[in-house]
Amino acid sequence: MTSSPPVPRPGRDVRGIVVEALARGIADGTYGAGTLLEPSCLTIESTTVARAVFAAAVRVLVTKDMVDETWQVRPESDWNVLDPDVLRWTLAAHTPPAPALTALFGDLHELRRSVEPSAAALAAQHRSNEDLAALDAALTAMAVAERSLEGDPVRAAGADVAFHSTLLRASGNRFFAQLLRVIVPALGARSRLVFAGPHHHPVASHAEVADRVREMDSDGAYTAMLELLDLSLRDDP
Repeated sequence: MTSSPPVPRPGRDVRGIVVEALARGIADGTYGAGTLLEPSCLTIESTTVARAVFAAAVRVLVTKDMVDETWQVRPESDWNVLDPDVLRWTLAAHTPPAPALTALFGDLHELRRSVEPSAAALAAQHRSNEDLAALDAALTAMAVAERSLEGDPVRAAGADVAFHSTLLRASGNRFFAQLLRVIVPALGARSRLVFAGPHHHPVASHAEVADRVREMDSDGAYTAMLELLDLSLRDDP
């Protein structure tokens, strides 16, 4: 999988600031599909952005399929959602229960259901002692987060991401591992929302997957992951 280079974060250079401002405006609908982007539409710190800087920023968004070569905003269906920056901007632009966010998490579930059971089955064949240790560490962190007085959604989400990331890497499939670029940021955002509210206790279902992987039970790992994902769907924001 290829994607354009990461965008410099605001504060590092003017182009990075302009890219962030334009991208967030596109993602939240300020600049809708068909909008022609011009330097005059954007002012930063009371200073009009130079056309050369603006053009360089727009070229970044062209590589991410958010803008076409004529500087017009493309429909959301054309955006490269496999690009981590595009995904980050899309997630930041919406808060639950926004329909766009619900639809994104629904698509994420379908992607994960298509990939992660197979990844778990492969992990059962290829896992190393280091992989098993990483799964155990994620389970421990998840349990600690759930036992805290009011829950710790940030820690729980981090543990959830670590668990699923380990399985994708342990599959030994380079393409599955590359999907971390998409699954991790979207899963992290979803998990923080889920663990901040009422939800199913996640440890038992994750431990079942880890046990099947540990026992090198590919069929069991596949089924356990499928059941985990279907259970987690009930908690979607």
